[in-house]
Amino acid sequence: MNLLFAALLLLPLGALLSAFCGRRATLASWSGAGTVVVAGLLVLVAAGSCLWYGTDTLLRLPWSVPVGEFALHLDPLAAAFVLPIALLSVVCAIYGAGYLHHEGAHRSLAPHWFFFNLMVAAMLLVVTAANAVLFLCAWEIMTIASFFLVAWDHHLAEVRRAAWLYLLAAHCGLMLLLAFFVQAAQQCGSFNFADFAPLAQLSPSLATLFFLLVLFGFGVKAGLFPVHIWLPDAHPAAPSHVSALMSGVLIKTGIYGIVRVLTWLPPAPVWWGWLMAVLGIVGALYGIAMASLQRDIKRCLAYSTIENVGIIFLGLGLALVAAAQGQTGLALLAGTGSLLHLWNHALFKGLMFLGAGSLLHATGTRDMNLMGGLLKRLPVTGLLWIGGSLAISALPPFNGLVSEWLIYLSLIQAGLQTPGFAALAPLLLVGLLGLVGALALLTFVRLIGISLLGEPRSPQAEHAHEANSLMLAPMGLLLAGCLLIGLFPAQVVELLHGPLAALLHQSPPAPLRVPLTSFGHWNLLLLALLLVLGLWLRHLRLTRPLAETGTWGCGYGFIRPRMAYTAEGFSELIFRRVLPSYFRPKVEGGQVEGLFPVTGNLSQTSLDPVLTRHWQPLFFWVAERSQRLRWLQQGQLPIYLLYMFAISTLLLMWSLWAGQGG
Repeated sequence: MNLLFAALLLLPLGALLSAFCGRRATLASWSGAGTVVVAGLLVLVAAGSCLWYGTDTLLRLPWSVPVGEFALHLDPLAAAFVLPIALLSVVCAIYGAGYLHHEGAHRSLAPHWFFFNLMVAAMLLVVTAANAVLFLCAWEIMTIASFFLVAWDHHLAEVRRAAWLYLLAAHCGLMLLLAFFVQAAQQCGSFNFADFAPLAQLSPSLATLFFLLVLFGFGVKAGLFPVHIWLPDAHPAAPSHVSALMSGVLIKTGIYGIVRVLTWLPPAPVWWGWLMAVLGIVGALYGIAMASLQRDIKRCLAYSTIENVGIIFLGLGLALVAAAQGQTGLALLAGTGSLLHLWNHALFKGLMFLGAGSLLHATGTRDMNLMGGLLKRLPVTGLLWIGGSLAISALPPFNGLVSEWLIYLSLIQAGLQTPGFAALAPLLLVGLLGLVGALALLTFVRLIGISLLGEPRSPQAEHAHEANSLMLAPMGLLLAGCLLIGLFPAQVVELLHGPLAALLHQSPPAPLRVPLTSFGHWNLLLLALLLVLGLWLRHLRLTRPLAETGTWGCGYGFIRPRMAYTAEGFSELIFRRVLPSYFRPKVEGGQVEGLFPVTGNLSQTSLDPVLTRHWQPLFFWVAERSQRLRWLQQGQLPIYLLYMFAISTLLLMWSLWAGQGG
């Protein structure tokens, strides 16, 4: 706890130091990134020791704010979220120093590092706060700081739009959270989480109300379908290391909030778990379907985040269902897969966004149709990005396969253990999750093939350059983490026993009866075979004489970039033959007329149908009716003072009436 408290003091100090640096970009980067690295390492030690020893520590300090106190609680459940926050903050801070190096020549980096430090501190405070007032203050600081980071390139209209959409969605979720915490404090007589024990005795109707408030209030931040609407625009708009941090860990604070509240509420009924599982699988299908249609590499990764959040919720929902039915082993299996996937996603999605930032840094574009041939020009970045794609596609020997395999096992066992026609539900989820995996593999084959392979499709790609060491080292560290979990899954899963005990109301948790050690051995054997095969192919390449005659080119003397697939062409079969018309992108142009047609244009746009067809009309409807209240805004001070006097009078009368009624 002392290490955590020291880090929470160090991060705001680093933010202030960065703010005082002004236009001295190098000094601002060293101050901001350096303090994040030091604080992150301190927190890594604290969270790691908490998970290893299963400790539970509480820190309370006097606080002058009414109904609140500065209280921090670091238990295994909080540590399971603190650990990826600290790790990804460290690597993103190092990467950001290299990523923004050239940008510091024409603008001040002080605001960026000021808000970056505040966001990291707020995330740590959110998952360790032991008081509702402190929690909500940290939650709001996290939202505001990340808003300014998303709006870093505010001179672009699309960035401003994405930032405002994020702020609007975040505060809509905050209203639901305020309603929950106020009602919870009224039920318990305190805003301290330690006094929330009476919530376990709530009536089923009130407990359900609280659960729905929390599910969708925190679900907005988590990117849960269908309240994910801010995520596909905000992640591409932010700087790449900020995108990695938001996708990898900031959205996990929403998942933490849901899991934490579930530990306070009565044991979840079966339908709560099924609701989370259904929202999860629908979100996973929706996210990966939309990812397969994007030509913007960061927007593709953003939709993939929605997919992986859906997989996490699928595992959590199944764990709740199994726990409600008394199937302890099945609940442990699904919960382990879900929490492990939370860690895995932080690693490989952080790697993928940092890799996308390196491609953007080298070419100046996020459009994969303007890339191509980058594996030759950025070999280290390309290989690291391919490794991250293998991990996110759940291919051995990386970590994504382990967590998804556990969720698959839990679904199959649920189908085998459930009697009658009810067994069809988990078995149907097996097929749907398999479809998600197939689309994910296709999506990342497309992403890698279009952006890295073939010939350069633009002058920027032709003259692309490798990233600097400050950008490459964090990517290598994240890929090493993906490989480490894939090779030693049993040892990593042991660290999740404490969080699982809190989630499933078990102490100590039952042992996980899955041969993870042998699973790691098979991954190790596969890795050895891949290394041997790679060395053998390299030997053949260096020793075999080159052919002196040209190969048959199907009638073409040489290959042109226009002959290669575009991103839209690669995914045409998906949206025309596999996906329903709801997902079909908007296509303009491309019509050929006459015997000798002139040059034409073809464009394809894949917008979020949930946002454009459902949420935007609702927003416009509310905005139109809100305009009718503009007459209240007279712009005259006496009228505003009259409003304040009337509201104060009403509040005084209500308090007197409530006091007499008590």
